[in-house]
Amino acid sequence: MDHHRHYSFFFLCAVAALGLATLKGIHGVEFVVTNNAETTPGGTRFNNELGADYTKQTMDAATNFIWSIFQQNTDADRKNVATVTLTVENSVVVNGETVIAATSNDAIHVGADYIEGIKGDTKTDFNGVLYHEMAHVWQWFGTNTNMGLIEGIADFVRLKAGYAPSNWVQPGGGDRWDQGYSVTARFLDYCEGLRSGFVAELNKKMRDTYNDDYFNQLLGKPVDQLWNDYKVAYGG
Repeated sequence: MDHHRHYSFFFLCAVAALGLATLKGIHGVEFVVTNNAETTPGGTRFNNELGADYTKQTMDAATNFIWSIFQQNTDADRKNVATVTLTVENSVVVNGETVIAATSNDAIHVGADYIEGIKGDTKTDFNGVLYHEMAHVWQWFGTNTNMGLIEGIADFVRLKAGYAPSNWVQPGGGDRWDQGYSVTARFLDYCEGLRSGFVAELNKKMRDTYNDDYFNQLLGKPVDQLWNDYKVAYGG
């Protein structure tokens, strides 16, 4: 599987007390970090190279960045989230598949096995994952959700934050606009170039429900035509 895939899923979870650390951000959101895998190589690497304090500060910085990207300038614009938790687990499994991280509502789970296997700079790689997952906390889902688009918006946040890894698809790559992750992120970046603030406006529209026609409403063309234009622009 792609080492940098992420999954959003929904369930209720309890945060264990082991390694618990909290921080309340400037806007009143509380960030809680727990390492449940301290005895594993990845859990040890988390403590030594990242740590709870650094992670909480990054979660706070990511929140402010995401609010800016989504133009969520007031409490009314944002989800009513008082606390965001991050828990390091031995591994994170979704639908029988081990993934590097997953977010359910306002709870982020990160696999120690992922942290153990990070190549290169630990903080840069981890920050990219964290910005992606924090985007899931704050973005709007609504009904009729297109999960490829949801994951693409989260990777768009990662892209704009400067944490796109070298193994991402290049601009113009991919098979369809809602393929998700870096493919959709690159396409959204193209759309953003057509209209500044496009992703913010699209996210606002997705608060209640999603419809492909939002692309037409915002950019004056159906999404499939925009995808074709995008491919042509990059020689596809």
